[in-house]
Amino acid sequence: MVTEDIRQRLQMVVAELQSSAQQVASVGGQIKELEATLEHLSTQEEDRAVYRQSGPLLLEVSDREKLSEDIEKTIATLKEHEQRLVTQEETLRTQYDQMVKQFEGS
Repeated sequence: MVTEDIRQRLQMVVAELQSSAQQVASVGGQIKELEATLEHLSTQEEDRAVYRQSGPLLLEVSDREKLSEDIEKTIATLKEHEQRLVTQEETLRTQYDQMVKQFEGS
């Protein structure tokens, strides 16, 4: 009975760990995409229009510096979120390791 309880808790931790890892990867991908966007924005010629998506519309951007600042703020926020997710993933991995040892010992 104890073994079954440990097995169920272990399965829950595994599911949470998988979800956490997927979230870390997703946020990391978003960060890379935004960093590439900043790079492209910095190399875009000044006389060429730049657009920003707003819902289903593309709106021309009149203030590129403001757009860059907004993107940089978004990147910073995502990096903070990514760090929290990494910490959560590490905690779950530690829990997983402890539960596996407990499961193997029972």
